[in-house]
This record gives sequence, C-alpha cells and structure tokens, in this order.
Amino acid sequence: MKWKKLGKIFDPTQYELPNACVQFAQSPQALLFDDFVRIYFSTRAQDKNGKYLSHIAFVDMRKNLRDIINVSDKEIIPLGKLGCFDEHGIFPMNVMRHGDVVYGYTCGWNRRVSVSVDTAIGLAFSYDDGLTFQRVGDGPILAASLHEPCLVGDGYVKVIGDIFHMWYIFGTGWKKYALDTPPDRIYKIGHAVSKDGVKWEKEEARQIISDSLGADESQALPSVIKIAGRYHMFFCYRQSFDFRTNKGRGYRIGHAWSNDLSTWIRDDDNLRLDGDSCGWDSDMQCYPHVFECDGKVYLLYNGNEFGRYGFGLAILEA
Repeated sequence: MKWKKLGKIFDPTQYELPNACVQFAQSPQALLFDDFVRIYFSTRAQDKNGKYLSHIAFVDMRKNLRDIINVSDKEIIPLGKLGCFDEHGIFPMNVMRHGDVVYGYTCGWNRRVSVSVDTAIGLAFSYDDGLTFQRVGDGPILAASLHEPCLVGDGYVKVIGDIFHMWYIFGTGWKKYALDTPPDRIYKIGHAVSKDGVKWEKEEARQIISDSLGADESQALPSVIKIAGRYHMFFCYRQSFDFRTNKGRGYRIGHAWSNDLSTWIRDDDNLRLDGDSCGWDSDMQCYPHVFECDGKVYLLYNGNEFGRYGFGLAILEA
C-alpha cells in the first residue's frame, strides 16, 4: 500500500469550539453526506481543578477535504451524569449511518484513585443527521468483564451482511515501570458482534492483532475497510512506558489484513505514508481513521502531542 500525505487539514486552535475547548482535535472520524464530509473529533476543556474534560465537536469540509464550510458551535453530546462511566470525557466517538439514524459509539472516561482512568463504550443516536446525539441510557453497552478487567473503549463499528461488528480495545492491566512514576496502562484490540448494535457478544479477551513491540505493546483506535476483496485494519501502537515525550516510544500507525474477519495478519511494513514529516507529525502519528469518499480511500490521523494541534490526511495511491 502506498499512501501520499496531504498534510494537516484542521487546526482546532483557529476556531471557537463549544464547551470552552481551545486545543486538541483527537481521533477524527468521518460521516459522509451528499456534498460534504463531517469529521467528528474529541477536543478538551479544563475543569476547576485544572484537569481535562474531553468533548465531541465536528468540522464540515467539502469533498476536496480542504475547504472548511462549518465548525460546530454547539454541544454535540453532553458528558455523563455524576458517577457515570463518561462523567469526565468522551474520546473518541465513532459514527455510522444505519437506516435513518446516525449511531454514535462513544468511549467514556471516568477518573479513578489508584490509577488515572477507566473507560467503557456507550451508544447514542442522532435523529438530526449528526448535529446532536441522545444516549440510549446512562450506562455503557460494552464494559469491563471477567477476563477484560479494565479499559474497554475505542469502539469502531461496521455492519457486514446483517451483523454488526465492533473492533475495540480492552485493558490487560496496569503496570508500574518505575518507582517514581504512576502506573501505565496496557491494552489490546478485540472483537465483538451484535444483531442490533446495542447488545454485544465479545470474543472475551482474544487479542486479534499480534504484538510487534513485545507483550507490553499498547494498541488503540482500530479502523477497518474492505479494499479489493480483502479487509484492512489500521490502528496505532506504542510502548506502554515513557511514550508521551520520547519520540522513539510514541504512537505510530500499524496495519493488518484479513480475508475472513477472524484471522488477522499483521503487516506494518505494507503501510507506507510517503512524504515529509513537516513538524506537526514528525514525532508521532496516531488515531487513524480510514474511509472511502467518491471512490478514493483516505486516512485521517493525528500527529504530535496526541493531536493537540489538529489532524491531517493521506490518500491511498496504490
């Protein structure tokens, strides 16, 4: 696969975002319309204690994916109620059309005491073409379970035939790598199926993508597309310790393929993002989202500092 970088296409610091958010446009996810593309992302505000709260916003672009025609100025979905799984943030939100409804699969964040956070996956519906979303309930539809004890999130959903497929991440645990640092999380990519998109059956604790950095590799944000009869997954992966500022241990984009949606062959070397790293993505490439628009296949992704200054685009050439 040969991908051509098209550069950064959106910088959140140039716009007045809802919820007093001023930075970050993480995990861009596309929803296609007849004459434009809506790209949802997670941005951040700070609470009274100086801690971040992740909110959902969107930008509308013409199908050249260059010209911005609208940026959301109202809240898309509120954060969860006191004590709920998404009280302290939503990041990311995967969107898909099903009939006349837009489904929004949220990853809700809530703070913990012994570790920094836990996550679970929720569901919200939009009846106004994705302008606003309403939860199906205050609890999650996919969460920690017997053999997936923490950090269930990053759901990506695609309907194939009459079955809903979800690729998501699950935590294998937390690990303290040094005495003077807080514990870091480790998570892998898993798979679940559903008949209605609401009630899900996991392949409990089955890691479907092999590790390339060893057992402590963390994998995130799976995104799946079918190209020339074969399914391709794009995701990001990193070392689980000293990854935030160490360029050599930070996120990079990975790739795997499958003929049957069950067995996945990891093939990172087949993912070539050609073009110069021009500052914004020179140290990190993360949170990929692959989609097709007018017969072309695109890859949205974030760059340095986990998308603090926006997201960019690549196009599949061969």
